[in-house]
Amino acid sequence: MTYTTIQLTTGDGLATITLNQPDKLNAVSRRMIGELKECWEKLADDMSVRAVLLTGAGRGFCAGADLADPDRAQGPMADSGAALEQFFNPVIRSMRTLPKPIVAAVNGVAAGVGMSFVMASDIAIAARTASFLQAFARIGLVPDGGSTWFLPRLIGDARARALAMLAQQIPAEKAHSWGLIWDVVDDHALMAAATAVARRLADGPTLSLASIKKALNAAYDNDLSAQLDLERDLQRELGRSEDFKEGVAAFLAKRPAQFKGR
Repeated sequence: MTYTTIQLTTGDGLATITLNQPDKLNAVSRRMIGELKECWEKLADDMSVRAVLLTGAGRGFCAGADLADPDRAQGPMADSGAALEQFFNPVIRSMRTLPKPIVAAVNGVAAGVGMSFVMASDIAIAARTASFLQAFARIGLVPDGGSTWFLPRLIGDARARALAMLAQQIPAEKAHSWGLIWDVVDDHALMAAATAVARRLADGPTLSLASIKKALNAAYDNDLSAQLDLERDLQRELGRSEDFKEGVAAFLAKRPAQFKGR
């Protein structure tokens, strides 16, 4: 598919998705979310892709939903949940369950669903001038894109409530200190740092990383006993993989492992 609002490049195991509406700070239109939905579905099935880097073009990561989008349902009888059900929620689910790690390179403001994209990623690195905003209360809505689920788990209940209700923008340094993101780097170093992390993951033990993601996702709902059982089952499968054999052999030989993702 030829995309018009995003760019997708792939090579050597790494896919890069760039939100590409810089004149709108990459605000998400109906077309963009539709293209993202198809893109994530495609990447899930593409066995040549072993990690994904997500970023935004220009000076913003993503300013949230495009409220000026002519395709957006409007009027007093508009169903604000329909687009969530059809497009936005499937995208968040696809990101969270993708059996490949996702690195978000946050190059500017991440607001609304843009912030959700960051939280749905596995590792987020932000430029020092980036910022984060749950803007929904400013227009009389509830945070969506999984924000009410992610926020309390990442930063705690008190901060989540204040961030959602006050709709206050926070800088990258505070987001980092709160545990919302993994790291903050100088603006000029962002893409190099994020690409290095994504490259390391793409070269890593694909099955292991997918299982780590699966286990951590399940940990939110499992009790300890169920989580122990899951770890047992995943470890049993991974113990039969070629990557495990290579990892042990490399460790004993004191050489870098050459993982093949199988």
